[in-house]
Amino acid sequence: MLLEKLSNARGVSGDESAVRALIAAHLQKYVDEYRVDALGNILAVKRASKRGARAPFRILVAAHMDEVGFLITHIDRDGLLRFEKIGGIDDRILPAQTVLIGAQAVPGVIGLKPRHLSTESERKQVVAADALRIDLGASSRADAQRVITPGAYATFATQFSTFGDNCARGKALDDRAGCALLCELVRENFPFDLYAVFTTQEEIGLRGARVAGHAVAPDAALVLEATICDDASIRSRARAAQSFPPRAQAPITQLGAGPALTLADRRLLAHKGLTRAIAETARAEKIPFQYKQPLVGSTDAGILHRVRGGVPSAVLSVPARYIHSPAAVISLDDFQNALKLARAALPKFADALDA
Repeated sequence: MLLEKLSNARGVSGDESAVRALIAAHLQKYVDEYRVDALGNILAVKRASKRGARAPFRILVAAHMDEVGFLITHIDRDGLLRFEKIGGIDDRILPAQTVLIGAQAVPGVIGLKPRHLSTESERKQVVAADALRIDLGASSRADAQRVITPGAYATFATQFSTFGDNCARGKALDDRAGCALLCELVRENFPFDLYAVFTTQEEIGLRGARVAGHAVAPDAALVLEATICDDASIRSRARAAQSFPPRAQAPITQLGAGPALTLADRRLLAHKGLTRAIAETARAEKIPFQYKQPLVGSTDAGILHRVRGGVPSAVLSVPARYIHSPAAVISLDDFQNALKLARAALPKFADALDA
């Protein structure tokens, strides 16, 4: 399964080469051409299967290759590794997590002072990431330097698996789920020029999308993402009710309720015509979908819609519990329905802009 390979591949922001190699090997069989730009984005094009009376219509469909992770910054005298977080990782989840470090995937564990040696007040506090160290079993700095140097990246060590009611768990499903969807879309023939763009450095500021969008100059864009799903019972409903804007009791998305369509997030007001076209297609094709609760999160569309003279943009996402953690959870039914919906809706984008 391509989704499994992509999830297991290691590609922290700025170090996406392993993911890029997997995707490039897949694309060669289906696209007319592709290239890798200076930031490491893959820009692939599949020409229209037929030409209409109008000039070739360009649709950019994007998914980001990078994942959250860690950058090794220093090796202590005792062989423990200091690190910086890359992307939005919650300090609460870090202690005792297993990681893989560097190109050789050296195993390590994020260490924490034992409970037996901690004060009661310390046990009630979240330990900041800069107070933690990665232990790779080295006895000294020299020992650690034989296998690791500062500048190496580290990822969570989670391996993809399926479980439960047609669900999958794995690291980096934000946004390897989107990458897998886009890899499937390039197998199709469309009546427009499909620009399949796999972006870099999304998790640290949507950087790759700015460069890629400027290069392609599309007529419209669709971003394929994995988005926050907070329907589990562990969600704090009281905090949700107190948030701004207040979300009452409604979860942002729900697992198994279909792909999520964005109306607005922190960086984007989605194009009304494109969003309506996707929703109407879902209803006509009887594909379940849901609306993501607005003004939460952001995606590459937050940059794409502002490049050059502006690009009408929409976002379609797979709900994912526990994103930016060692293991996210998605519904494979949601994944398949997202693919069906994107396939059916994209040919309607040109008319949606004219409406």
